[in-house]
Amino acid sequence: MVNRLLSISFLVFVGVSSFIFFFVALMIWLLTVWFDKKLVVLHLFSSLWASLYLWIVPIWSVSVIGREKIKKGSTYVAVSNHQSALDILVVYKLFFPFKWVSKAENFKIPFIGWNMVLNRYIKLTRGNKESIKKMMEEAENALTEGCSLFMFPEGTRSATGKMRPFKTGAFTLAKKAGVSILPVVINGTKDALPKNRLIFNGRHKISINVLDEIPYDMLKTFTEEQAAEMTQKKISENLY
Repeated sequence: MVNRLLSISFLVFVGVSSFIFFFVALMIWLLTVWFDKKLVVLHLFSSLWASLYLWIVPIWSVSVIGREKIKKGSTYVAVSNHQSALDILVVYKLFFPFKWVSKAENFKIPFIGWNMVLNRYIKLTRGNKESIKKMMEEAENALTEGCSLFMFPEGTRSATGKMRPFKTGAFTLAKKAGVSILPVVINGTKDALPKNRLIFNGRHKISINVLDEIPYDMLKTFTEEQAAEMTQKKISENLY
């Protein structure tokens, strides 16, 4: 009962606060878009917005490990395991600028999805070849402009915690753009907010761990399939 009440209270707070924060985001966009071409300021505000939802939930304790491994001014294709909808909030705790590659349905969510549009995050309709082609083009353009990407190469959330094989799109993009892969490990979200549930599941410690980058000089010696398999192995070795 306590978890249910906490979940309902949280969802109500998200709904009300999103209305307010979206208009703050819109004002930031209007004031900065003319000089901040990468929308860094808007993304960092979005990171603060998302992090607030983690800070206010007393049963979640989130730690960030290895943030110092993210080199200022570097462009990455960051990739992570994916266990829960909560992963998205947790990734924002890194507070580094990137463009999400996210399923198209998320962009339709009132206020939160509209903020994704303002940030010029990149849409993907799963299973749609035209959408995949457009996503790859937009992602490649973003990397060329010096914007990092964040992707979940499993494609969808894992209900069991066991990682699925990584799809190769992220690694194709990194090789084409000549940028490094940044592996990121998320632990604890699967049990804190299980897949297809909106009810909290007790007290949990959650962590996001930035691993050493896989530099382009190493990446280019592998095929996309080999790079995907190697990165998936690195991340899986750091899962609890």
